[in-house]
Amino acid sequence: MTGSSRGLGAAIAVALAEAGADVAVHGSRVAPEATRQKVMAAGAQSIALAGDVGNAEVCARLVEETVRHFGTIDILVNNAGIIRRSPAAEHSEDDWKTVIEVNLSSVFRLTQHAGRNMLKRGSGKIINIASLLTFQGGITVPSYAAAKGGVGQLTKAFANEWAAKGVNVNAIAPGYMETDNTEALRNNPERARQILERIPAGRWGQPEDLAGAAVFLASRASDYVHGHILVVDGGWMNR
Repeated sequence: MTGSSRGLGAAIAVALAEAGADVAVHGSRVAPEATRQKVMAAGAQSIALAGDVGNAEVCARLVEETVRHFGTIDILVNNAGIIRRSPAAEHSEDDWKTVIEVNLSSVFRLTQHAGRNMLKRGSGKIINIASLLTFQGGITVPSYAAAKGGVGQLTKAFANEWAAKGVNVNAIAPGYMETDNTEALRNNPERARQILERIPAGRWGQPEDLAGAAVFLASRASDYVHGHILVVDGGWMNR
C-alpha cells in the first residue's frame, strides 16, 4: 500500500486490514508507524516501509521486502502521488519530471515487480489510484493531469495482458477529497465554492469514502472486473 502515511492511503490500508488482509504500509520519507499501528489494531499483521517511489530501485525494494516478510504479495495498491501547481506556460521541467516519475513511472514499475510474482501463482489484485484528471485536464496541474491520464491507460494496458492469467488490474478515480493534495483548492474560497456547487452529493469526499471500492477491487467479488476505472466522486462526473 504505497503512500499510506495519511489521507487516502491510510484509510485504504485500514479498510483492507479490517477485511482480513495483512498490509505493508509505505511512506515516501519515513516509515508510517502510526498507520502500521492502526492496521494492527484492526487485527492484521503489518510492516512499515519507506522510500521515494520516483526511484526505480526503491520500487523493486518495496516489493522484495513485502514478499520477504509475508512470503507473497496478493494485492498492490499504487497510491503514492504528489502534485505541483503552476500555470502551464510556467510549469518547470523539474516539476514535470518529478511528478511523472512519482505518479506514473512508479505505477509502471511497481505493477511490473508485483505482477511478476502474481503471474507465477496465477492470481493477484492490482489497484491504481487514478483521478478525475484521468478524464479531465484540470487547471495549473499539467504534469499531474498527464500522469493520471497515463495511470488510466496503464491500467487498461496491463489488464489486457494479464486478465486471462488471473491477475486483475483496475483503478479507482477519487473525486475532490479532503486531503493534503486539495488543501490549496479548499483554501481558495472561489474555487472551493465552484467545486462544491458541482458535486451532487453536496460535500467533499473523505478518505474513508474509498474504503468500499478498494475492498471490492481487492476481493474475489471483482474477479471478472478488468481494466476498469471506478469513479468515486460524489457524482461530479455526472454534471
